[in-house]
Amino acid sequence: MVLYTTHNKAGVISLNIDTRVLISMTEANQNFSKVVRLVDESGIAVILKNNRPRYMVLSFNEYEEIQTARKKLFSDTAERVIAENLEALLEVHNE
Repeated sequence: MVLYTTHNKAGVISLNIDTRVLISMTEANQNFSKVVRLVDESGIAVILKNNRPRYMVLSFNEYEEIQTARKKLFSDTAERVIAENLEALLEVHNE
């Protein structure tokens, strides 16, 4: 495992990435079948550009799992926010 830290608009993101799924952009361009093999074996391949993670190639199963987890997180968060603010929402609605 290797830890990569990057910055974006939301702040600092740290990723622990299995070094076995890393592949350089040059190698990915020259040997895409290796990228596919990594995805088949691990569910994911991380393509490096200038020695930094730049792209991810995911299996459809991995993508579906991520989407399901995102939807559940959004739903759980929405339910929590509504529950925490139900009284205020009802006051506004009844005015």
